[in-house]
Amino acid sequence: MKHFPRIALFAALFCLFVCPVIAVSLPAATTTTSSKSDKSPAGGISSTITTITGIAISPLLGTGVYGAYKYFTTAEDQRAKLPWYAQWTFFVPALLIAAACACKDTLGAILPPGWKKPLDILETVENKASGLVAAGAVVPLTVDSLRGLIASHGPTAVDGVQSTGLAMVNLAAIDFSWLLNLLTVPLGIAVFVVVWMASHAINVLILLSPWGAIDAALKSARTALLGLLTATAALRPEYAAILSVVVIVISYFLAGWSFRLMVFGTAFTWDYFTLRKYRFKIGKAANKLFSGARLKGVPVRSFGRLINEPENGRIRFAYKPWLMLPERSIDVTMTAPFIGKGLFFSSVRDGEYTFFLLPPRYRGHEEEFAKAYGFTDGVKDAGLLKAWSSLRELFGGGATRVQVT
Repeated sequence: MKHFPRIALFAALFCLFVCPVIAVSLPAATTTTSSKSDKSPAGGISSTITTITGIAISPLLGTGVYGAYKYFTTAEDQRAKLPWYAQWTFFVPALLIAAACACKDTLGAILPPGWKKPLDILETVENKASGLVAAGAVVPLTVDSLRGLIASHGPTAVDGVQSTGLAMVNLAAIDFSWLLNLLTVPLGIAVFVVVWMASHAINVLILLSPWGAIDAALKSARTALLGLLTATAALRPEYAAILSVVVIVISYFLAGWSFRLMVFGTAFTWDYFTLRKYRFKIGKAANKLFSGARLKGVPVRSFGRLINEPENGRIRFAYKPWLMLPERSIDVTMTAPFIGKGLFFSSVRDGEYTFFLLPPRYRGHEEEFAKAYGFTDGVKDAGLLKAWSSLRELFGGGATRVQVT
């Protein structure tokens, strides 16, 4: 029941903004007019939803494909007026980089663990940068084009009742087009961010994965989804919009999990590229890390501080949900804690269970960390995961449980 308010809010927004679009779009499929020539607000919204979802799934590839589409479907004498992302100076390099990433993942399936991790980290940085650019420039321009379309289909009389071309606003004869105009860009960016976080989680999972074959499978699944959206949009735009809505709904309910993975990936890449471990020092009172899967009531990979209170004989973990809500804390009880030194990063463990994840900045500082917190078993080397455990924890939340050797 604790998720009921969030589900109710989402359902209300869904009924207010999405259901009317689907209701208008579906009848259009039975008309003799081609979907591609549909210039109604419903057709424009369906196209925009699909475009935003596709770009969010893979910002660089999605923006490159969208820009190329705009370029080649525009009259030659009008191409100079297109936005920057629809110029060949952008979409050609973007598509080449996307192809290079695909080759990297294909070859990575046969390479030893760790050989392509630097390239995985670089691609994670690229995904963040292209996502930021898309959210700040491409998505607002795409969504803003709806305003003129909605305005051009202003209130029209239907059975004596004023209604906009959206059909959604024939509720008690109230015209809600002004509200939709006001919310188009914020809603578009919110949809993009939610879907992008879920897609970006794949990049972070690839960072955590010890095998190239898993990386290739994850990337192939994301590319297949993007391809399905593109193909469906070309054939039946209204069905592509419905598929996009399904993706948006799933991404919404994965938002917390995706956000924590995004924060973990950000810390991972920052520590790696800035060589943070050479400047990092272990704190005596508290140290920043991520929660594992064994803290009751604490979501996996919550970013917080492990507070050492030797005078009270206890250790506490304090964290802020979504990094901004009021701080919470929980006492940590471990019987024989030690540091499991992994291949790419280490973890705080008790027996076979992972309690905390240490970012790469802690590499080389494990002994000092164990001593500061009085871990009885010190530091132990850790091996790679077994195949079944890896797959189970990769998607179930652990993703970092190691077999101690």
